[in-house]
Amino acid sequence: MEVNMKWIKTNDELPSDGQRVIAFVPENYVPLAGSPGQVELKPIKVLTFIKNFYGTHKPKHKNNETNDFWSGEGLSNHFFQEVTHWMPLPQKPQ
Repeated sequence: MEVNMKWIKTNDELPSDGQRVIAFVPENYVPLAGSPGQVELKPIKVLTFIKNFYGTHKPKHKNNETNDFWSGEGLSNHFFQEVTHWMPLPQKPQ
């Protein structure tokens, strides 16, 4: 079985509303556990795309050009402009 695992540019196409995807966030630095002040680059995340998350309200904490939102799992949330590419999750093993 061949799986299409090609990155899709967010400028070209967006996921469906509520779709979980593999996302590329180029500047995603996360703190290292047990190492205060240390960070590690982790650009690959599993996120859920939420269309028109903010409705008619513009977010106050970020200069966001869209009302769309990428929701992470746990405390990991990213705004639309930080995600540059995405791809669908592969199917579960049988």
